Amino acid sequence: MSVKQIDPKQTFETLKQDPNSVYLDVRTAEEFAGGHVPGAVNIPVMTPDPMSRRMAPNPAFLAKVQADYGKDKKIICGCQMGGRSQFAADMLTQAGFSDVSNMVGGFGGAKDPMGRVVAPGWLQLNLPVER
Repeated sequence: MSVKQIDPKQTFETLKQDPNSVYLDVRTAEEFAGGHVPGAVNIPVMTPDPMSRRMAPNPAFLAKVQADYGKDKKIICGCQMGGRSQFAADMLTQAGFSDVSNMVGGFGGAKDPMGRVVAPGWLQLNLPVER
């Protein structure tokens, strides 16, 4: 089963129309605190490694999601640009979750190497933000 790709506007409509759906913000706690999709749940998929100072997969991510949600829960994964959320969505799908989507463009928009927005994010579309 593949992960569905949806844009921020589709995410906004889904969350508004389906109160049983959950937006899983997989960014770091610091990123989340700076602003997020209203009602989002923060479970980071990557955490900074204190030794290398690089991001590494959060070993508790999958167990936390499995403890909090059933395999049939409608989950929309989102991050800053869309990469970490795709990683999280793939992991959840492989673990047997049946209704998982990735929000393309993330919260801040996906950018090309020159810094141009190639997929607008939640912020670029002026959707509501919770802090």
